[in-house]
Order: sequence, then structure tokens, then C-alpha cells
Amino acid sequence: MPPALLEAFTAEMTAARAPRPAPQRWRAAERAHILSQPWPWPHTRTHAVMLRLALRDRNVREIIGQLVRLAVAAPGSAAGKYPDGNTGRTRAGLTTPMPIPDDLAALLREAGVTLRP
Repeated sequence: MPPALLEAFTAEMTAARAPRPAPQRWRAAERAHILSQPWPWPHTRTHAVMLRLALRDRNVREIIGQLVRLAVAAPGSAAGKYPDGNTGRTRAGLTTPMPIPDDLAALLREAGVTLRP
């Protein structure tokens, strides 16, 4: 992961783990997920953080969804088979592409990631 992207990813992951309201932690985790998708290890780490958030929220549906995503995150990233912009949440669907926020899209493009339409 290039340095500028790693810096943004780390900031989002830190925010996802910080003591703040759950919606703010989830938003940060979702943004970290979007940034991490092309890289197997960061992508997997993001789902581990999401699993912890789901456990903290006692959200059984999200817990099951994150366990599935933990199993497929690294292979999907390594194979380049991931839905651009997907937030990584169970409600998003495992293979559903989603719009990428402009600031994250710019970081990904600067890192050399080709974004699919």
C-alpha cells in the first residue's frame, strides 16, 4: 500500500477503534474498507475490525456476514475480484459495487488503482 494511502487507511482504522459513537466507528471502518480492497492483508484487517464492531453491537447478522467476509477478503483482493466502493457491511451485499467517495477515489487513483465503472 503506497504511503499516502496507508496514512489515510491508518487514520480510518484508528477512528474505527476509537471510543466514539457506533455510527462514527462504522463509517470509519467502511472508509478503511474501501481503501483496503486491493490489498489482501489490509482488507482482511478491516473485516476483523468490523467483526469486533459487530460483536460490540451484538448484531448477529453482521457478525455472520463479517465471518464470511473474513474468509473471502484476502483471496478476493489477491485475485482482483472485489466490488469497487463496497463498504464491507452485510447490508451492502458481498459483490455489490458502490459509489466511491471522491476523496477516497482520488487517493486510490493516485496509488495506481484502476477503478472500474
